[in-house]
Amino acid sequence: MARNGNSGSFGVNGRKGGRPPGVPNKVTTQLKEAILQALNEADAGGAVEYLKQQAVKNPNAFLALVGRVLPLQVSGDPDQPLIPSAIQFVFTQQPDSENRT
Repeated sequence: MARNGNSGSFGVNGRKGGRPPGVPNKVTTQLKEAILQALNEADAGGAVEYLKQQAVKNPNAFLALVGRVLPLQVSGDPDQPLIPSAIQFVFTQQPDSENRT
């Protein structure tokens, strides 16, 4: 099928031009490298010390980052499935007795 009056053949997966699938975007790669460089230079102790500080100073942002790097699935031995043995709830503040529902 011709596009824009051209009758040339289409590239990978029927696409014409662009980068092949699986090749990272150049801007994304450069941005990631810049972020990692800034992380390494952010603290005299290096990236680990900086992240430890952020875990205390900005726990919400730090935990969002942790959620991005943890695996999405936990897999185990099919013959020994992972079964929680207990669920523990920890309350940091006593509910007000007047506002209980």
